[in-house]
Amino acid sequence: MATSFKQITDSNGRVYRVGETPEDLMGRSRAWMVFLPWLAMMAVSVFEYGWGAAEETLEQVHGWSLNDAFWLASVWAVFQAGVAFPAGRLREKGIVTARTAMVAGAICSGAGYFTIAHSGNLVLAFIGYSVLGGIGAGLVYATCINMVGKWYPDKRGARTGFVNGGFAYGTVPFIFVFSYVFTPDNFTLVLDLVGFYMLVVVGVSGLLFRDPPKNWWPAGVDPLTWNSGENKTLAKNPPAVRQFTPMEAVRTGMLPLMWVCLVIIGGVSLFGINFQVPFAKVSGFGPFIVASSAGVLAVVNGVGRGLCGWLSDKLGRRQTLTLVLFVAAVAQFGVLYAGNTGNLWLFMVFAFINGFGGGAFYPLFAALVPDYFGENNNASNYGLVYSAKLVGGIGGGGLAAGVVTAWGYTGAYVLAGCIALVSAVLTLFLKQPGHARNADTRPSTVGELAVS
Repeated sequence: MATSFKQITDSNGRVYRVGETPEDLMGRSRAWMVFLPWLAMMAVSVFEYGWGAAEETLEQVHGWSLNDAFWLASVWAVFQAGVAFPAGRLREKGIVTARTAMVAGAICSGAGYFTIAHSGNLVLAFIGYSVLGGIGAGLVYATCINMVGKWYPDKRGARTGFVNGGFAYGTVPFIFVFSYVFTPDNFTLVLDLVGFYMLVVVGVSGLLFRDPPKNWWPAGVDPLTWNSGENKTLAKNPPAVRQFTPMEAVRTGMLPLMWVCLVIIGGVSLFGINFQVPFAKVSGFGPFIVASSAGVLAVVNGVGRGLCGWLSDKLGRRQTLTLVLFVAAVAQFGVLYAGNTGNLWLFMVFAFINGFGGGAFYPLFAALVPDYFGENNNASNYGLVYSAKLVGGIGGGGLAAGVVTAWGYTGAYVLAGCIALVSAVLTLFLKQPGHARNADTRPSTVGELAVS
């Protein structure tokens, strides 16, 4: 059965493919491309947000040091972030489909936990958990975020934030399992079950993934009206003037600036995720508070991502990003003060604030990239920005462990707060490339085609 569509080109040269519904293209609502990525993101969240709760038992069982444990987390972050760009390029060239990327991600993610469940050899742990597990989680993360952006070019902020949030609060049950149930007697069974859970949830979700055609736009939304000055959301977040290739995006100077900002705040965020539980223990808080503070961080981190995605539609993506990074900076000093004074309730309050500021920036960057550079090359463009986590992951894990050893938690938290402020200031210089606020959005070319 043939499905007709139009290709509309506006005065900036941007093309919109309109007329096809999600039901025409994949036989179901595009809401599936929100909830399936959300489920997959929740499944792999245990890698990043559960490690701080699991590492003490693993150190006991395998004889690892604190530095060993957090270098495993750091190398995992390197591969998790590093796979985004090459995977994005392969997807955009049609070499790797979204389904293939997700199934490969499911297998590698499961292998990560199966490895540390059955071997304490540190080399094998780096290969299995850090390399394979990092690649697996990275494939899932990058594919899910890109999928939402493609199916929701008209409602990007809130939905990207919702899906991204699953990467944080999806790990809450595992934080309590690792804090209360995870022991040297049952660690193999627990880790095997976690690996199997990721394998099944990610694999099944991924088999149902499908990309829309390039330049696709929802059939019920007129892109020219939507992108006009009458739209209040677009007044704060105007669409990209055209589709930028990765090199074109780099040459604008804005993509490298995003990368630097994410290097800094990504390292601070991972520091908070990795070391809040150990700091809570050193501060003398009981196991329930320790687990609860980590759970609060993960829940608020995830919910905050969705909230800030929605808020950015109203206030503007860049403005919301600056606010979030400032909150993250303040939270570092608050957690430090509460821990050093032994103030339990204040510690929980700042764990809440730290969770909010320590993750909400991810969906903001994820939405800002297509806002600035368009959707067609978003897998590559966002992959380049997200590769900042390569550097930030090392800083927030292995290097941070060295700072804690040398300067104590006080020095580490003060450093984290100061550099987070630097990241917030740098975002003030982000400007959308080539956008003219009052540009004429009338179509210059309209073509009508039919596809079967």
